[in-house]
Amino acid sequence: MSDRPEAEAVFAALADPTRRTVLDRLAEEGPMSASQLATGFPVSRQAVVKHLATLSDAGLVTSQRAGREVRYQVAPGAIDDAVAWLRIVGARWDERLSGLRRHLSR
Repeated sequence: MSDRPEAEAVFAALADPTRRTVLDRLAEEGPMSASQLATGFPVSRQAVVKHLATLSDAGLVTSQRAGREVRYQVAPGAIDDAVAWLRIVGARWDERLSGLRRHLSR
């Protein structure tokens, strides 16, 4: 996967369950500030900001300043590279399993 650094960044960002939950909340509830996101998490606002920075670096969220507040939202299409890689790997496994089935049925 080294030829797909964007996909690697996405997988690394999504490896953390808190970041996945943050991304899920943004996808379900729409744009929110770090303070709003921190509500209901067992971590501080500052920890949420760090998670948002990782998600942003991976291209999964974008931010927009509204006065003193920074609102985060899911970046559409950001996960496309990772999905494309999963499709390629899945197709390879499908081919291997088909070959194994053919071999075993002989």
